[in-house]
Amino acid sequence: MSIGWYEHQQANTRCRCCRSASHRDVVGLSVVFIPPPPPPPPLPHLTMSSTDYTAKISAAYDASLQITGDNVAFSSTNGITPTRLTGKVRDRYDLNSKLALVTTDRQSGFDRMLALVPFKGQVLNLTSAYWFEVTKDIVPNHLLSVPHPNVSVVKKCTPFPIEFVVRSYMTGSTSTSIWKNYQDGVRNYCGHDLPDGMKKNQKLEMTILTPTTKEEEHDRPISEADIISEGWMKQEDFDVCAKAALAVFAKGQEIAAERGLILVDTKYEFGKDENGVINLIDEVNTPDSSRYWLADSYQTMIAEGKEPENIDKEFLRLWFRDNCDPYKDEVLPEAPKDLVVELSRRYIKLYETITGKSFEFQDGAEGAIAEAIQKSC
Repeated sequence: MSIGWYEHQQANTRCRCCRSASHRDVVGLSVVFIPPPPPPPPLPHLTMSSTDYTAKISAAYDASLQITGDNVAFSSTNGITPTRLTGKVRDRYDLNSKLALVTTDRQSGFDRMLALVPFKGQVLNLTSAYWFEVTKDIVPNHLLSVPHPNVSVVKKCTPFPIEFVVRSYMTGSTSTSIWKNYQDGVRNYCGHDLPDGMKKNQKLEMTILTPTTKEEEHDRPISEADIISEGWMKQEDFDVCAKAALAVFAKGQEIAAERGLILVDTKYEFGKDENGVINLIDEVNTPDSSRYWLADSYQTMIAEGKEPENIDKEFLRLWFRDNCDPYKDEVLPEAPKDLVVELSRRYIKLYETITGKSFEFQDGAEGAIAEAIQKSC
């Protein structure tokens, strides 16, 4: 019998995207066959300086070595067992006066779990650590230490319920993106007037701030005026965050350009520490929170009507948009292995390109994560 994209039997079959023993497709002992989506298009093998790690990533994928966060088991010998609060990608552990953030290999998109990407958590955590260091003269941040490649120990801050999205290009694929809104006829986006006739991936006349709310169901684009009038933030706090966001983005674009990259857009989050000081929190200029394009091929790709070569998760998002409705379908197709492996490869290449450091692979043992957290208590 020819089976579909993935087969879920009773309890002994685990999905690669979430490692769950079953899905809502399974009814009793029956097996649900989901027709396979078309094979993904060939991926451009991006030329960036460093070793090609495809074989190593593929082996980790086959061995299911991804960090899920589900196996961070604490030893009871010291009596400290922090409680886990699970987010889309990061898990949070309260260490009384500070927090431990564990960046997992979970890949989210469209407000959903899409896949488990080997070594992704390490890349995000270490990339953020780099950017926190090089931007600390612009704005204070919450980072205290990095005791493990997947772990950051940070100051406790009260986050503002606004994401500060900064954009330099007309692009995007999600419902809140500037391009999707522009396609729908929006010409005033987050308080910014946009001219008619713009094309996807075109450079904007100037870098703009396009905030979104942080809400339970779906975030929504919002203007500065509405942020203040609706009571999301005070004007003085917004002004500090907005200025910092634009300055950190400018620094990011400067460093990216030196490395042959375009930092297209990103999102920042801010919060107040116990002393009332506004800090940059969460993540900074990572391939999860940002778009990066290769600078030397941008003009050629645009002239040919093609998507710019990217080093972020956009091509995975586009694959899901082409093969399902990621906002409405109850069950999503499983991302093809070659796309997941390629995403990991691009993330690692980006880390090495931005930081100038070689990526050091970890074995994925979540016991080491638990030990690092307990030592930080």
